[in-house]
Amino acid sequence: MPVVVTAVFRPLPGRHGDARAAIEGALPGVHAEDGCLLYALHDAADGTLVLLEKWESQELLDAHSVGEPVKRLGAALDGLLESPAAVVTMTPLPAGDPVKGRL
Repeated sequence: MPVVVTAVFRPLPGRHGDARAAIEGALPGVHAEDGCLLYALHDAADGTLVLLEKWESQELLDAHSVGEPVKRLGAALDGLLESPAAVVTMTPLPAGDPVKGRL
């Protein structure tokens, strides 16, 4: 069963560009991880940076969460955020159109 995740990052004032660059630097490493179906960065209107993620399974997501790309990302974001990322893990509930109702 796939797992969907949102991770919301709140950069410190004046550090948005630095936080964005740090996250963008992590994308290739995460994209290469087993089980990564989607790991996409978005710039939200409220100034936050949001990662939308999709993983093949909870087991592979768990491996990602303790893997080297996440460790490097944490180090790169040190001193750039107001607080730790707000991470929410979800189980997809596809409905409606089979293409439009599924992430």
